Amino acid sequence: MKFVDRLKAVIQSRASKVAAVLVVAAVGAWLGIFLSGTVRAQVGPVETGMSLRPSLAGETIVDASPLGTLTFRTHDAPLTLRITLENIDQERAKLFLEDPSLTDRLPGIIERDLLDGVRQLIIRSLLCAGAGALLAVLMVFRRPKVALLGLLAASVALAGTGVLAATSFRPGSLVEPRYSGLVAAAPSLVGSAEAIVTKFESYRSQLTKLVTNVSKLYDTVSTLPVYDADPRSIRVLHVSDIHINPIAWNVIRSLKDQFAVDLIVDTGDISDHGTKAENKFVEEIGHLGVPYVFVRGNHDSKTTEKAVAKQKNAVVLDDKQRNVAGLDIYGLGDPRFTPDKSTSVDSDPASLEQFGRTHLPNVEKADLVAVHDGIIGRGFSGSTPMVLAGHAHERSTTMLPTGTRILVQGSTGGAGLRALEHAEPTPVQASVLYFDRETKRLQAWDDITLGGLGEQSVYIQRHVEPEPGRMISPAPTTAPSPSGTISGTSSPVAGPPLWHQGRSSPMLQRSPTEGERES
Repeated sequence: MKFVDRLKAVIQSRASKVAAVLVVAAVGAWLGIFLSGTVRAQVGPVETGMSLRPSLAGETIVDASPLGTLTFRTHDAPLTLRITLENIDQERAKLFLEDPSLTDRLPGIIERDLLDGVRQLIIRSLLCAGAGALLAVLMVFRRPKVALLGLLAASVALAGTGVLAATSFRPGSLVEPRYSGLVAAAPSLVGSAEAIVTKFESYRSQLTKLVTNVSKLYDTVSTLPVYDADPRSIRVLHVSDIHINPIAWNVIRSLKDQFAVDLIVDTGDISDHGTKAENKFVEEIGHLGVPYVFVRGNHDSKTTEKAVAKQKNAVVLDDKQRNVAGLDIYGLGDPRFTPDKSTSVDSDPASLEQFGRTHLPNVEKADLVAVHDGIIGRGFSGSTPMVLAGHAHERSTTMLPTGTRILVQGSTGGAGLRALEHAEPTPVQASVLYFDRETKRLQAWDDITLGGLGEQSVYIQRHVEPEPGRMISPAPTTAPSPSGTISGTSSPVAGPPLWHQGRSSPMLQRSPTEGERES
């Protein structure tokens, strides 16, 4: 019995030592992978950095900063492959995009370059993992034979992990990415949903789309103005007519972060029918982290208004004026509720303008007036330098004879389900406005337009206010009809240091649509 007990004790002791060696070798191997660094690889026109890291879930992450990230569940092995898009060879990208013969060869070129880069990364990671396991066991146990055993164990484990990654590789996952960042608002990096197929061979074409579209987007982003935080500017994100489209929250969150806005002004129609069931949708407001000024639209009920008011950062204005982030803002809810068919709706322009005019006495030197309908906004002519509105689902800007500018926003929700009613999709639109912190006057604004349903376009157009300090004159009793042309100047322009101008780009220097011209 004593012999058996001693044998058990020896076996247990050896098993414990082997387990300890395996644990130390595993830790050393993972540390080696962590310290293996990044492999630089040219994939078509894109310069990439590739790295491999241990993880609980097997996935591939494409970091397309500053656009955001794409995550693909490509395999089951506990490794994460991270591909960072570091630079775009503009000349090479232009050749690929314009030469049909090179475009046809692009799938094969991308696949070859990507495999070469991954192959280099695997070799480096294996060498570093093996060295890490060997050194870790040697440092802990100080016996070369034991260290070699640890190296052998780590090699077997790494080989098994590699086999698992190879056998569980899912090419079809490339057409089912998870978006985060600005690309979540317009997932153009992998093409439209209509082009997505699930066949095995499709991953080659999807890789091509990924690289070519990133090339186009980087070319656009490189020309956009970049704004440094400036204490003299108050940044306002103007959104409108979301119509319970969830994609609007992705757009708003991304623009809020990208442009570092101080507050958001929503000029109504956040809902579609103003029902209690739609109230859940507005809870996203509470997660934005900046003041959210809201005025009721003709599709928003009093129930909708109350649901918005419950959000901790919401400022609901209905014939009220508040100072928000340094701006005195007066807001007036729309008098109509069109989903209620039991009541008649007076949408006569003269009546709507008169409705705004009757509330003029309640405006006390407001820096900004927010209403839902631009026609109502005309009633505030001469009482404020700036009126923000929506309702029309088409962006426009008008300078009234009194000096009051009315900026009508398009639909930040792409008109919601109404986008399906028209042959042409309704674009997703928002604007970032820059106010001087001392004078509270508008200095410039950027109009952001994302392609609507099925489209893959992104435009940012710069306008600079030519006379920010202009005199605002009270409106005459019988105001003449407004006239004029676009008073904002598109970028690039020479401006004061506060406004960083971007370089010219064909995508940015488009002609304004009819809705972007002044009325």
